[in-house]
Amino acid sequence: MKTGISLEEAQTMLLDLVGPVKECRVPLDQAGGKVLCQDIWSDIDLPPFDKSPLDGYALRAKDTVAANLTQPTNLEVIEEVRAGYTACKEVAPGTAIKVLTGAPIPTGADVVIKFEDVDRDGNKLKVFSPLKAGSNIIRAGEDVNQGEIIAKRGTMLNPPLVGLLASIGVDLVPVFGKVKVAILSTGDELLDPSEKLSSGKIYNSNLHSISAYCSRLGTEPIPMGIAPDEEAAIVECISRAFVDADLVITTGGVSVGDFDIVPMAINKVGAEVLFWKLDMKPGSPLIAGRLNNKIVIGLSGNPAAALITFELVVVPLIKKMIGFARQLPPRISATLADDFNKPSGQRRFLRAELQHFKDSNYVKLTGEQSNGVLKSMIECNALIDVPAGSGPLLAGQEVIAILIQS
Repeated sequence: MKTGISLEEAQTMLLDLVGPVKECRVPLDQAGGKVLCQDIWSDIDLPPFDKSPLDGYALRAKDTVAANLTQPTNLEVIEEVRAGYTACKEVAPGTAIKVLTGAPIPTGADVVIKFEDVDRDGNKLKVFSPLKAGSNIIRAGEDVNQGEIIAKRGTMLNPPLVGLLASIGVDLVPVFGKVKVAILSTGDELLDPSEKLSSGKIYNSNLHSISAYCSRLGTEPIPMGIAPDEEAAIVECISRAFVDADLVITTGGVSVGDFDIVPMAINKVGAEVLFWKLDMKPGSPLIAGRLNNKIVIGLSGNPAAALITFELVVVPLIKKMIGFARQLPPRISATLADDFNKPSGQRRFLRAELQHFKDSNYVKLTGEQSNGVLKSMIECNALIDVPAGSGPLLAGQEVIAILIQS
């Protein structure tokens, strides 16, 4: 078992141990937020035919070469076509076909003119200026060409991509299946929010915040409730979680106190302990184990510490399991917007909000940075990576920020 390892070593070790879950096909209306398990090509052009982007008249540009305000081109309207139908007739010299938005361009026509740019009297149409061939025509394949790759394996299906798949006739989408994440909180001091608060007790936030994170990631959270600080109870819960879930997360009981017994419980269930403690703060007392190719990760019980290590250690793991091509969060350079007056003997991650101003990135601290303060995570969308041995940070200083999903 390794102890006191770096964040990067922990990330690499865990990512090397897991792969995507099983593949399946789901209907389009269930595909949003899931990840493609194979590349998708289009079998058709999109649009599949030349069409009109507006209500107007389809005609031949060469018929309008001499058109002007005093001597307009006179054409005969021979048909009308709306979206979903095709013209029965062809546009011949001296004729035009009325087309509504989305209608296919009739054979023989090479330009569309707007309704408001012509005069019509019965079937007689007047055009007052020369038209350029190809104007006001959406060409077949303008959006997607037949044989074009639409999205690659490892791409998350956002709403526009779901719509594009529908547009090319995909009804069942090949995706990675849902990851089940069991979440257990430990501690004699914890109560569920549904219970009456009593002396010496606190409400359990970790179970609910981490469940919410898992739901947003597209996984299925399995809340395991609260286990008391008793080895047998924790062993029983973790054992049950390994049966029901693909990944097990615990919070609390991972430090070195008399009642921090999660490491012992992980050993007791037969799991191999991979590492214990990270060389960082907050969230140093993190433990990871493996049993039958499933991972258990014990996070700090302090709410902010638990969520920061969840973002940095657990989220990449979940992304690998649900098939994301990229798992680690992006890192950017940014300017610190305010001072942080404490020196950092150990590598530290500060909660911050990334802001953009005049093409520059700024990070502003979101509030109190202590391990137990949850409020400063609400607006946090970046973590400032402060190297070990750093002195106080000053506003205007360049820092490295890790972008997170919060």
